[in-house]
Parts: sequence; C-alpha cells; structure tokens
Amino acid sequence: MRKLFFVFSLCAFSFYTCDDGDIITVEFDFDETFKACGSNGLVFYKTKNDPSESLSIKISSLKLEDILVIDPVTNSYEKDFELSSTNTFNYITYFNKTLPTDLFCNDLPLSEVKIKKDIESTSGKVHIKTVLTEDDNDGIPAKLEDINGNGNYDDDDTDKDGIPNYLDDDDDGDNVPTKLEKPDPNNDGNLSDALDTDGDGIPNYLDTDDDGDNILTRNEENITQDQNPTNDLSDGKIADYLNPQVVENNHPATKFREHSIYQTYVVTLTVSNFDLQIITLDVFNFGVLEDGALSKTRKKTPDFK
Repeated sequence: MRKLFFVFSLCAFSFYTCDDGDIITVEFDFDETFKACGSNGLVFYKTKNDPSESLSIKISSLKLEDILVIDPVTNSYEKDFELSSTNTFNYITYFNKTLPTDLFCNDLPLSEVKIKKDIESTSGKVHIKTVLTEDDNDGIPAKLEDINGNGNYDDDDTDKDGIPNYLDDDDDGDNVPTKLEKPDPNNDGNLSDALDTDGDGIPNYLDTDDDGDNILTRNEENITQDQNPTNDLSDGKIADYLNPQVVENNHPATKFREHSIYQTYVVTLTVSNFDLQIITLDVFNFGVLEDGALSKTRKKTPDFK
C-alpha cells in the first residue's frame, strides 16, 4: 500500500466557506496498482474504503487495445496525453462507506454513489508506457537461455526452427516440451543437474536423441502420430524415447507440435504539471495497471525441417 500524507486548506476550494487557517490532513492509502475500463474513453482508476476515495484519470480518445499496440523494435508503447476539459485527473471522496467495484465502468452514474468532494485537474500531462515481455514458461529463466553468452537472446535457436530458445517451449525440436525434460529438477536456477538420460553430456532438453539409441526422439512414436512421444510406451512403463531397449519404433515425424508463447504487458502511468491542489508532487506515479487482458498467449507452429 502507498501511504502519502498531504496537508491543505479547505479555503483553497470555492465551494467551502471557512476562516483562513482551517487545515486538514488527507492520507492517501491507495494500492500501487490501478484498473481501467470504459466504452467512451478509457478511465484509469483506483479506489479505497474507510474513508471512501478514488483517484481517476480519463483519456477520452483512448481504448485499452490502443496501449497494447507495441513497437516491434522497442517492445513498448509510449505516449503523452494532455489533461483538458475532456481529459481529467480527479480526486473524489464519497459519503458511501464502501464503493462498488464497477464504480467507473458504467455509462451512467450509479445512483447509490454519493459524492462528497470532487477535486479536478484539467491541465498537466499524462505519460503512459506499456512494456511487452514474452517468455516460453519452460522452467528456464530467459537469461540462462543465452547459450552463446553474448547478451542477445534472439540468436540462440538450438533446433533452428525460427523461434529463439527463450520463446521456444521445445528447445531441441523433439516434440517433447522442455519443461517435461527436467532442465532444472530442483527449481534452483542451476541447470547443471538437468536430466541427461543417455549420459552423453547433452541434457535432454537440448538432445534430439534422449536415450542414445540412434533414433530421433521425435520419431519414437507409433504409426498414429500426435507430436507427443511421451505417450508411446511399448513396454507399458517407460516412454520409448527414454528407453534404449526399444529400437523398432521409428516413424519419421512430419511436423512440429504447436508452441505457446506467453505475453505479459506491463502498463505504468505518471502525471506531471497538474494542478490537483492536494497533491504537491511535481510528478505523481499512478502505479501499474492490473487487468486480465494484459496476459495473453500467442500460438506458433514452426515449419517442419
């Protein structure tokens, strides 16, 4: 939770009548995260109860999908918006003891919500930045998939399928997902104990012939192939691709399995040069957007080679 304390005079606002010197303290105890919604413009907001308060920023020309359009060179989206009569920054307090979760997600105001005070800034600048991170979730941190150690993750592609290892959930192209080949059995970030069934010094997740029987792992499937060697067990106990005693099961693969690449969008927002009197900071960090739409999965099936 972020706790910020601000002291201001009620007399600064025209809708109050008071003597000079009437001072109150406002405690901002909002989460570091915020949410977004809206069909007529996008509203970024955060709310709290006890007391009931909200901070919100509306950008009338924006939709959520707009800030997820990523520059392929920088892997990010970044843009400034000017506050105005239609793009506003608001601090609102309420008579309600608790606020509805969909407070800002309705075209019409909720009748049960009673506003006590609404302080608005129509000048200033809102900076929105979105950074896209992609990963294969194969149990190996991306930094450990930089095999040549040059700092460029994109030029490490063990199976030459066009997908670099850090995005490839099957690094050796044997149709067995990397995470099932136990690259890090202890989950300690140390790959020195990665599973190496045939003891050839090449861990299974990078070995195209895991049991050393001179039959490619991806070919050790029954006649009916499903790009899944893990479910072919001639002896009913050990998968053929891990059993060097089984050499008769050799049916050349014809395609790669479908790959999943997991995308995470991190959206941050800051406000500067605004005139919301109760916040005296030059730059206000609004936080990080929390939204299920920021986690996505893209699918790709490499061309078979």
